[in-house]
Formats: sequence, C-alpha cells, structure tokens
Amino acid sequence: MPDDPAKPASIAPHCAQVQSLVSFLEHEAQPMIVLDPDYNILAANDAYRRQFGAAGKPFIGQKCYRVSHHYELPCDQAGEHCPMKKARELRGPDRVLHIHHTPRGPEHVDVELRPIFDEHGAITAYVERLSTVRSASAQPSGDGLVGRSPAFNQALAALQRVAPSMLPVLLLGESGTGKELFARAVHATSARAGGPLVVVDCSGLSETLFESELFGHEKGAFTGAALRKPGLVETAQDGTIFLDEIGDVPLAMQVKLLRLIETGTYRRVGGVETLHANFRLVAATHKRLDEMVARGQFRQDLYYRINAFPIELPPLRERADDIALLVNSFLARPSAMRTVSIDAAALAQLQRRAWPGNIRELRNVLERASLFADDGVIRVAHLPPAPMQPEPAPKAGTGEVADVLTNALTDALAGFAGTRSELAAYLGISERTLYRRLKRQGQA
Repeated sequence: MPDDPAKPASIAPHCAQVQSLVSFLEHEAQPMIVLDPDYNILAANDAYRRQFGAAGKPFIGQKCYRVSHHYELPCDQAGEHCPMKKARELRGPDRVLHIHHTPRGPEHVDVELRPIFDEHGAITAYVERLSTVRSASAQPSGDGLVGRSPAFNQALAALQRVAPSMLPVLLLGESGTGKELFARAVHATSARAGGPLVVVDCSGLSETLFESELFGHEKGAFTGAALRKPGLVETAQDGTIFLDEIGDVPLAMQVKLLRLIETGTYRRVGGVETLHANFRLVAATHKRLDEMVARGQFRQDLYYRINAFPIELPPLRERADDIALLVNSFLARPSAMRTVSIDAAALAQLQRRAWPGNIRELRNVLERASLFADDGVIRVAHLPPAPMQPEPAPKAGTGEVADVLTNALTDALAGFAGTRSELAAYLGISERTLYRRLKRQGQA
C-alpha cells in the first residue's frame, strides 16, 4: 500500500480502462475518486487531493468507508445508506448526503456514485463525485444552518436537490424550526445567489397592505400615497422572494398571488401598466394548508402551485443528537450572549426537554440562563422549568437486551450464526447501534 496519497499507482493491474478514466477525471473541477467493487480507493483527481487529502494520511488503496467515515464496515452495515450498494442494485447512479471526516473536521458532503461497466456488462469500478455542502455546518457555527442528525440531514438533502432548480419550494414545520434559515440556504445554493433575497412576513398584513407591500403603488393610489412606491416583487427582480407564513395571506389576495406566480405579471396598486416579475419563490408555513384547503380557507389552485417541492423541517424533539451542537453554536456567538459554557448535567437536561418552541425556544433559554451564570458556567439551577419528553414505553425484553449488550455482547456475537444485520434484529436494535457498541468493546 503506497504511503503517498497522491500516487494513483495502485490502480494498476485492474485495467487500462480505469487508467483512462483517471486521466479524464483529472480535468474535472469537482473532487472525484475511483473505487473498485470492494470499496478500495483506486485513484483520486487533483481536486479531491486538494480538498479531502490530509498530510500524512494515505488514502489510495484504503477502504472508502474508513477514509470518509472512520468505519470498519461499509456504510450500510453501520446503519447508513451506502451509495455503492444502491448503485450495484440499480446498475445506475445513486446520490446521498453523508457526514464525512475531512481535514477541516466533519462536513456535509453530497455524494454521487456511478458504476463503470466492461464490455460484458459487469461493473468494474465506480466513480464517486463529492461536493461539500456550504449551506450547513456539522460543527458549531456562528451562523447559518447547524445540524448532523438523520432528521436534519434528510431535510438538507432535499434542499440540495431542489436549490439549483427553479421549482417553488414550500417549507413546512412547527414554529421555530428554522424555516427562514432554510429559505436563505435555498437562495444561497441557487443560481440566483447573486440576486436579492426579499423576505415577506405575511402574518398580520391586511388585504390592502399586503397588496401594496407586494406589488407597490402609484402616486395618489390611496390617501397618503404621496409618491410611487416599488413593491417587494420589483425589489426581488432576478432574486428570490420568501413568503413567510403564507397560510396567513388574505383569501381575497390569494388569487392575485396565484396570477403573479402563474404568469409572472402584476400591476401596482392604482396602476394600469402590466409589469413583469422574475423571481424564485420560497414559501413557508407552520399551518396545515391541506386542511385549510378542505375548510375553504386557502385556495386549492394556489396550494398545488406552491407545493411543487415541499420540505418538512423536523422539530427539535426529533433532533436530540443536534442539541449539543446547537447549544455550542449559540454559546459561541458573542452577539447573542456573553461568553459562557454549560456543564454536562444542564446539557443532558436540555436534551431531554420537549421543546414546543423548537430552536427559537432553545436560544431564548440559553440567553436567559447566561444571565444567571455568574461564574460563566450554565448549570441546571439556571434553567427555567419545562416539560420533559415522555419516556418511551418499555418494549418486551428491553432489560434482557440491555444486559446482553452491556455484559454479554461478546458471547452473543460468538454464539450467533447469522449476519450482524440479523443479530441486530434479534437484539431489537439498529445495525448502527450494534456497530457502535461493538466498536466500544473493540469487536467492530
């Protein structure tokens, strides 16, 4: 196994086809690697070596899951989606969002894998294209989207799919789940990132005010209209409009909003000139629009027009793995609160809370607690009382499973004739949990 990670020498006796492929990939701007069907990295282009190569850590000849995930098993056996397994089954490309270990720490990486066939139709190699996701952080960050839990990654993967297109995006989720941050990420990842992002808060706007704010008005259109005023649609030209809480748009205004979206045309209040709009639409709501449609409170045609690509944002109670990451991110922001830390007991309590107000509530709790942390450390006593998440109902055999996992997992593994997947099912746990516990005992 070569020590120099930059040497593609180990692609050798495989075939000249792979060598030609590597020569072609060297001219690609995106990081790419070539894998054999046994997960070995055969070669990498210069873009990969620059972005993902670490000094003193060879990757040529290494298993891809060891380099990217620090796993001792392929991703699917560690409880994650494996693009190679899927590409092998489909005999075509597969794409997935993963957390990779990089020289900069854990990062979200968009991975696309394509199989390479020989003249007999057999898969001889795979080409993997990797693209670092810049719109979110898997480490504590001072701004933007932060998270790495499966629920968060699922929403982020959907965002990565739709952002380069022009499809309208509908962000769904409870209040406080970060819909505006997701909207900003859609804009920043799109071809319109160089244009303006205009945020329209639809809640609390009357019909007249909504029309004037959105479309603008002509001089003398109504009492007090002393000058012509451009609307937010005009301000958003060549950019993105984010209609926050679109469920609050007055029913009478919904037909005009639909016409704007359908035809790209509008008129200012009090005007006769037809103006042309050019924007990308992102909308958000915490309401069930389908139920509002059934009650006659939201137009069905508008609903289907804006619901082209819905993304469900998970509540914080489904992102318990992200709470420590979010806490460290908030505490690192000097503009939000003075510099403080949090002890383990307080953090554990935050991870058990129900969080009906989601991320917004978490930020407020930390800001309040920091005012009581005279020595710079937030403790349980500084946290306001709040409901905790209900304990899950115990499953039959849970105590026995825990005993096996903690005291006799080695014996269970040695005496079980099936695969690890079957063992996980037998124990009533996920493959990923089994793998982590085996790894802690040095048996992975």
